[in-house]
Amino acid sequence: MTTIDQHASARLEALSADEVVTHSYVKHVPMPSGGTLALITLDNGKDYKRPNSLGPRTLLELSAALDAIRADAAAGRVQAAAITGKEYCLAAGADLSQASTVPDRETALALAQLGHATLRKLGDLGVPSFAFVNGIALGGGLEVALHCTYRAFSSAAQGIGLPEVFIGLVPGWGGATLLPRLIGPERALRVIIENPLKNNRLLDGPAAVELGVGDRLIDSVMFLPDAIKWADRVVTGAEKVDRPHTPGALQKAAWGTVVKVARSQVAAKIGTVSKSPFRALDLVAAAKSGSLDERFADEDDALADLIAGDQFAASMYAFDLVQKRARKPVGAPEAAPKPITKVGVLGAGLMASQFALLFARRLGVPVVITDIDQARVDAGVARIHQSIDDLLAKRRVSPDDANRIRALVSGSVSYDAFADADWVIEAVFEELSVKQVVFRNIERVIAPDAILATNTSSLSVDAMASVLANPERLIGFHFFNPVAVMPLVEVVRASASSDEAIATGLAVAKQLKKTAIVTADQPGFVVNRVLARVLGIAMEGVEQGTPFETVAEGAAPLGLPMSPFELLELVGLPVGAHVLDSHHAAWPERFYPGTGLARLAEFGHILQRDKKGAVTGYDPAAVKLVAPAKKDARPVDADAMRRRFEDALADELHRMLEDRVVEHVEEIDLGLILGAGYPFQAGGISPYLDRTGASERVFGGTFHDPKIVGPASR
Repeated sequence: MTTIDQHASARLEALSADEVVTHSYVKHVPMPSGGTLALITLDNGKDYKRPNSLGPRTLLELSAALDAIRADAAAGRVQAAAITGKEYCLAAGADLSQASTVPDRETALALAQLGHATLRKLGDLGVPSFAFVNGIALGGGLEVALHCTYRAFSSAAQGIGLPEVFIGLVPGWGGATLLPRLIGPERALRVIIENPLKNNRLLDGPAAVELGVGDRLIDSVMFLPDAIKWADRVVTGAEKVDRPHTPGALQKAAWGTVVKVARSQVAAKIGTVSKSPFRALDLVAAAKSGSLDERFADEDDALADLIAGDQFAASMYAFDLVQKRARKPVGAPEAAPKPITKVGVLGAGLMASQFALLFARRLGVPVVITDIDQARVDAGVARIHQSIDDLLAKRRVSPDDANRIRALVSGSVSYDAFADADWVIEAVFEELSVKQVVFRNIERVIAPDAILATNTSSLSVDAMASVLANPERLIGFHFFNPVAVMPLVEVVRASASSDEAIATGLAVAKQLKKTAIVTADQPGFVVNRVLARVLGIAMEGVEQGTPFETVAEGAAPLGLPMSPFELLELVGLPVGAHVLDSHHAAWPERFYPGTGLARLAEFGHILQRDKKGAVTGYDPAAVKLVAPAKKDARPVDADAMRRRFEDALADELHRMLEDRVVEHVEEIDLGLILGAGYPFQAGGISPYLDRTGASERVFGGTFHDPKIVGPASR
């Protein structure tokens, strides 16, 4: 059993002097059969906006409460114990503000051991223990429940999961061991690895019980009284708890195979730079056997290593960007946004259909789409209806919501249907002249104060605005694909864009549940400009004779979720060639042209894949298309490629700040995290460039030196 010495305990208490303590309030509750239940309620005394968290002082208070309950159980004063939380919240996990200030590995190890020493007492009280999960149960909060003998979840509970690998940690207070032993490694890895890496997907109460994490789902209306009645039936033997997903001998035989497959899938998805997913996989693999003392000691070591490492510090920087900075975009004007009562979407293709569905679903206002003929309009509306049916089948919307959304969407070949729209966004072919014609025509129909938006990824918003009678109404509103999933929108301020138009764009993004960054109107804006520089360096490398594999190896340390060549195939080779050419036209001295990529686009692909779609190599015919003659080849090794990528990015980010594309480097980092899948563990591209010395090499400073951040002279 893990113990904490007095020196370590005192060090942790000193570290947490400013902790918002979640108190453990104990009440003895009579059970229907005549026994007594010791009920702990976790409550930090704050409203729902500040959920319960588990810092050192909280854990020490909980530990003392559990010691008292154990004494009561030994004396026969209680027959069961339970733990629940304040309204809508059990606990949102460890107090990250405390963990992020841990000064060294020794203190980090003490924090890990304190968590184990405290929570293990929930399973060692001498009487059955129950977790009554009434709401949020994240990280350490869910681990509280896992240490109990039994678990009940409210039907209304939301925010359940183990998100630690998302922020560079592991479930280190028992979760990496107890969960796979409870529901098997395959299901456990869904919670520990797969969900966090899918933009931190979480479970609700019904899903947790269906997965086997919970033993009983209880209606939220009378959750606590009914949970106590259920606990009483379990204690008296009137009800037996069945756990069909707990691994048997056959499942344990396949344990190693499950983890091995998951390890290869994670590496294929995010590479091998991020440490926490692979430490978590190690822990789940080890959970198959051994004592709790052994396995929890492994968790302690993993958590201590990661808390004291640079990836957790980088994650906290990224976490701060997403949780705080994203709430009020830098550059947001003081003007009031225009209310939106109807949306028009110019186009009826795949992207336009995604827009229409998102606007109808999130804004709850009528949405009309249009195209050049009725057949295309009908196909677009049908595509939207099919997407609604898919959401209904997946229980992402209720039948009533599905009917409501369907009723909001219509199509027309006439612009007259747009006359009363407050917000009109185009999703037509990425050709400036096409967009100009569409905007010129729609402006003749809509109200003078209606807002216009373009989803262009690289074309000039100013050039589009030049054909308008009221150019101040036009802004860029750049989504990332898939529209429903990717959380970022770039709101582009053109030269004439009014404060009202920008404010409306930001308000719409918020209603769509997207994070917005405000950018200037320059090619590529933020995300595509950075990615274009990466892709250009990659194509220049292979066209100079460096093998594709070596270029990909050199790019791997950047931390991007895939290689440059996988990214090119994902966005489409013709699109990639267009992006490179548009940036080369603007800055030919820095951005490589898309000539070679255009040849690959005509060929059709770069990568070789197996029947399941996994990358197995590079097509020799594609390689030959861009390989130079032997006498002209100037290949370099992976380390030289890495340095090229780093120096090019340090240069481009610095120029973007000089050009005031955004005001601060944090907006660039936020854009790459939310728009390009840059991992939290890397903390954003600028901290990486500072850590590797690229910033110093290129412009003689760092992005996070106050003297350097922001516009500077070269």
